[in-house]
Amino acid sequence: MKVVGFIGPSGTGKSHRALQVASSKDIEYIIDDGLLIKDNRVIAGSSAKKEKTRIASIKRALFIYEEHANSVKKEIKNANPKAILILGTSDGMVESIAKKLDLPEIIEKVYIHEVAKQSEINIALSTRKEEGKHVIPVPTFEIKKDFSGYFLDPLQIFRRKGKGSFQLVSEKSVVRPTFSYMGKYTISDYAIYQIAEYIILNINGISRISRFKVESGNDGITMDIDLILLYGYAIKPLLEAIQKKVKEEIEKITALNIRALNLTAKGLIIQSKQTRK
Repeated sequence: MKVVGFIGPSGTGKSHRALQVASSKDIEYIIDDGLLIKDNRVIAGSSAKKEKTRIASIKRALFIYEEHANSVKKEIKNANPKAILILGTSDGMVESIAKKLDLPEIIEKVYIHEVAKQSEINIALSTRKEEGKHVIPVPTFEIKKDFSGYFLDPLQIFRRKGKGSFQLVSEKSVVRPTFSYMGKYTISDYAIYQIAEYIILNINGISRISRFKVESGNDGITMDIDLILLYGYAIKPLLEAIQKKVKEEIEKITALNIRALNLTAKGLIIQSKQTRK
């Protein structure tokens, strides 16, 4: 197995360029910040960017936690890849990761200044310092549930195909971890209720919400909503439309991942002629 290190100080744009470097070296597997990645998909591991403190983040990236390291080692053993690219902030870091994961010695090292201009590195450093943004080299849908409640944005990379024509090459994700800014991002259950109520009551066929419950987990929230409907509307299509609309809007507004949205029609109300007018 060929092991290559990709090295550069924190915030210089390594994750942004990881796929480019891996492709140029014919490498399918990438190890970055605690994750094992293949073909834009997370295969194993847990992102260091989910940790609440910078120290915990460093430990996660270095695979200090035994259970975490073992899960990645198991997947590497099963896949038996021809080559792996390891990202790190120093020679010592990539060498330590290789050793922790029982990988062969690193035979080649690529440094960020070899693949990025100094002006590009400076921009990346400025973005990290001023906005606390970190890049993960996988599409947003791949890590959405793991980063429920975090500020998470897609970053699409295009290549020019011809005059006025562009081709999507890859999608990465931009996340602002808890440790990168002051304070913690939280949303109360009542705030979620207010958003859901506004969306639902603006859909024709709904009288009111009779019960609302939210259960939070590490990978998102589960919502249970009981509704009183207006007589005269097809119930199944109405509930399906509400489910789709509420899920889309709450995820967009709050960045929360909705694991499940359970709707129950608890009653029907017949509108009076005066109300219908």
